[in-house]
This record gives sequence, structure tokens and C-alpha cells, in this order.
Amino acid sequence: MTPAQFQIFSAFRNDFRSYCDSLNSSFGELLKPLQIEARLKDTPEYPLETPVVYNTALDEITEASEIRMIVIGDNPGKDEQREKNKKYLVGQSGKIAAGFFEKNTEFNTDFRKNVIILNKTPVHTAKTSHLKHLIKNGCPQIRELVKDSQVFMAKKTAELHEKLCRASGEGGIAPELWLVGYAELKNKGLFLEYRDALKNAYGEDCAWNKVFVFQHFSMNRFSIDLKDFMKNHENLGIVEAAHELGSLHKKEIFG
Repeated sequence: MTPAQFQIFSAFRNDFRSYCDSLNSSFGELLKPLQIEARLKDTPEYPLETPVVYNTALDEITEASEIRMIVIGDNPGKDEQREKNKKYLVGQSGKIAAGFFEKNTEFNTDFRKNVIILNKTPVHTAKTSHLKHLIKNGCPQIRELVKDSQVFMAKKTAELHEKLCRASGEGGIAPELWLVGYAELKNKGLFLEYRDALKNAYGEDCAWNKVFVFQHFSMNRFSIDLKDFMKNHENLGIVEAAHELGSLHKKEIFG
């Protein structure tokens, strides 16, 4: 990163860390019973350790890091919230994502070194669908927390992306933003607050044009979708195909 980019990222990182710390202090004990109830529906028991998860992988990013991409997942799952991890996309979906970029060197991206990984909310549930249980059965403060956290993340992420693009300058990289898991961004989905807040937060086309929307990495849905798209666009290389597919899904979600 350029010095200016690293300064921008560091400020974002500090704000995000403080935000998660504040939510854990204020809402952690209210969240835990709901998170356990939701897990009991369809998930084997696991130790609930971090109700709201800050991605500690961000602390490993330095000014020397080449950040080529910001990837936005859904929310921290059971592996992400473990005290020994506290990192995003370290479960099966993350392994699939890392494997995709390792296999497809055309992207020139190491998923663990060249990517800022964020989520649409830092609130943990074993499965993303369990957020519905928190919204339905939680007190008004919890319902507002799930929604407000999406708005916070959307605004902060858009601001980070725009500023990193603007500060790329000579020798820097203007990163792309990959928004994965687009099913829950559709109408009646879990992440409508994130979707609308993200679009409204962008003020510059140069950054918005670098936003792409994809299916999630889980269950190979991203790769299958891209492979099917490439079958009908044999003239495209994989990077160009990803950009066209991501733009197509972006239009479906944002209009």
C-alpha cells in the first residue's frame, strides 16, 4: 500500500476493532442465549466464545502488504468466533476461496495476503440463516443491533474502498470489492440494510465501478456459477469472465 493507503486502512481498522469491542461489552450477554438457541435447531454443539467478532487477520496487514481486493462475506460462523481464530472465512468457505485464487493465478491474488476480508455484520451465528432467530426472538435492542451493524459495516466499507482507490496514486493498487453471497441481498433477504446502505454510501463512480457481486464461496457456488458463465462465453479469460459475471449480478441486486 502507499503510505496514504495504509494510514486510511489503519484508521478503518482501529474504528472497526473499537466498534466490535463496544458491541461485545454492551450486547454480548444478551446475544449468547439467542445464538445458542439458534444453534440448537440444526447445528452440533460447539463452544460459543465471541458473540461479536473482529477479524484479527486485519492486524497482520502492514504498509508492505499489496491489497488487491476487499471481499465481503456474510457473518462470522462457528470457526470464525473461536478464541484461537477470531478471523473471517477460515472455515470450509474460506478454504474454498483460498483454493480458487491459488489455482487461478491469473488473478495474481493470495487470499490470505492480498485481501481485506470483511462481513456484512460482525454478529456471530453458526449459520447465516440463524440471524433470523436473533431478529425474531431478540429484544428490540438486539433487533436494532443486527440491522444497525449492517449499516455501520456498509458505510465504513464503502468509505474505506473509495479512499483506498483515491489514494492509490503512483505505485499503489486501487482494489476491487467482491460482495459474495448475493442471495440474501435480494428483496426479503437478510442483508437488505447492508445492500441499501452500501449503494447509498458510494459517491464516486471510479470506486463503484470496481464493485462486483457473486454467489458465495460455500458449497462451490461461486466456482460453479463462474464455470457455467464461462461455458457460454468461451472467448473470455477467467478474470474478464469474473468481472462480467460480477457486473451482471451487481445489476440484478442494485439495478
